[in-house]
Amino acid sequence: MLCKEIITVIEAAYPKSAALDFDNVGLQAGRSEKEVNCVYLALDATEKVIEQAKEAGADMLITHHPLIFSPLKHVTDEDFISRRIVNLIQSDISYYAMHTNYDVLGMAELSGRILELEDTEVLDITSEINGVPEGIGRAGALKNTMTLEECCVYVKNKLGLGSVKVFGDMDRKVVRLAVSPGSGKSAVLPALRTGADVLVTGDIGHHDGLDAVEQGLAVIDAGHYGTEYIFIDDMKEFLQTRLPCLKVVTAPIIHPFQVL
Repeated sequence: MLCKEIITVIEAAYPKSAALDFDNVGLQAGRSEKEVNCVYLALDATEKVIEQAKEAGADMLITHHPLIFSPLKHVTDEDFISRRIVNLIQSDISYYAMHTNYDVLGMAELSGRILELEDTEVLDITSEINGVPEGIGRAGALKNTMTLEECCVYVKNKLGLGSVKVFGDMDRKVVRLAVSPGSGKSAVLPALRTGADVLVTGDIGHHDGLDAVEQGLAVIDAGHYGTEYIFIDDMKEFLQTRLPCLKVVTAPIIHPFQVL
């Protein structure tokens, strides 16, 4: 089927209008008229991912994070971003990114479901779609009260992680959890507004963590990749269910850094 037909199916569920204003989503490189038999799914369009897509015989690459985020002044092989665009176009691979539109209409609910939150609400409302508030993240009740230390182990197990970083008293009791996949320092205030005891997110800096604890919120930093790689399997299921004619190949789950 054609690339533009696949895009139509994706955008019926994840319209670009749901993306946040700062974002850049949609077809970023290649031909909308490209005949697609194989799709490669990844979180980021790194050089390695593009080579893996080529090795898999992919006609289309779909990622969560956009390769083209800020305006480009030129597209040549002399720049590490635009070099990837040249590679994609030369390889005749159509490249599509679905970022905050998926965050709002997919990742938010998925993350809450994986962490088995109950009585959930949208953490940070960004829009209203068909009369229903939608936005980034979820907040809800844990099935059981636990200490912050126990919650860290719980999050590690649910997200399949080797480690997390935590700000807060490890003996503190937590009942209500907020989750904001990706970079979540802006989620601290929404988490406090929803009455959360702990926020699970990524990319929390020293001062962000200290300030959150001072305001009564513990923070579990599970990593940007660690909270968002769930996109890959979810989109694989989405495409295989709606477009069974497609071959869907996924990038291996490899965390971008190691903790020693």
